[in-house]
Amino acid sequence: MLTKPIAFLGGGQMAEALIGGLLAAGACEPASICATDPVAARRDVLKSRFGIRVGDENAKAVREADLVVLAVKPQAMSAVLSDAGQACAGKLIVSIAAGVTTAWIRERIVTPRGIVRAMPNTPALVREGVTALTCQSDLRSDDLAAVRTLFEAVGSAVSVEERLMDAVTGLSGSGPAYVFVAIEALADGGVRMGLPRATAELLAAQTVLGAAKMVLERGEHPAKLKDQVASPGGTTIAGLYQLEAGGLRSCLMAAVEAATKRSQELGR
Repeated sequence: MLTKPIAFLGGGQMAEALIGGLLAAGACEPASICATDPVAARRDVLKSRFGIRVGDENAKAVREADLVVLAVKPQAMSAVLSDAGQACAGKLIVSIAAGVTTAWIRERIVTPRGIVRAMPNTPALVREGVTALTCQSDLRSDDLAAVRTLFEAVGSAVSVEERLMDAVTGLSGSGPAYVFVAIEALADGGVRMGLPRATAELLAAQTVLGAAKMVLERGEHPAKLKDQVASPGGTTIAGLYQLEAGGLRSCLMAAVEAATKRSQELGR
């Protein structure tokens, strides 16, 4: 359980997901969490939904916290740290901003206890997210445990080298959008073949969910699982032929590459 105060600078969807996950898991009490946001309506939503403390003064929230989550857009990070950077002395800092490096953050804050860069994804909203973490080698074990508690409350967490974080952004950070497009397209195909829209969407979404669960739980290569579905001369291999002809595999790879490059640009 996290017993020390936490400040979320930024009260958007991801902050909401993390706060909700922590409280649902019983990992901390509402009174130990403060969230700041420049939009009053957003602060009101977080306060009414979770019973946490809210405000619009970043520096004040940081001074009163032990763990600080930088949950703002990359474009807003400079302004936020110019306001709150002096108050970060001795604090554990966690950033979830795409493309923003730990070195860049360190230049703009005063003697933090540690800095962790994290890339969660939107399925954290339903506590099925995955977060990549990059931590300095001398991070205290209790601080690392606190960070893992934060993100494992909304899914799973993996550790990666910081040089790979832009690739993480391109894959798992942006990946849910690619999957949503795939689900929509599968459902549209079902509708084209005569299925009712609601039925087609349910079939498509549950199929994707079930296939993903098989990959995670069986530990087998996706290609092997694919081959188990595709019998010789059958329906599945006919469909797979069309996917290959349409370039689905290369399109998905190119999407990860494009999103990775954009993450790199945001960090410059």
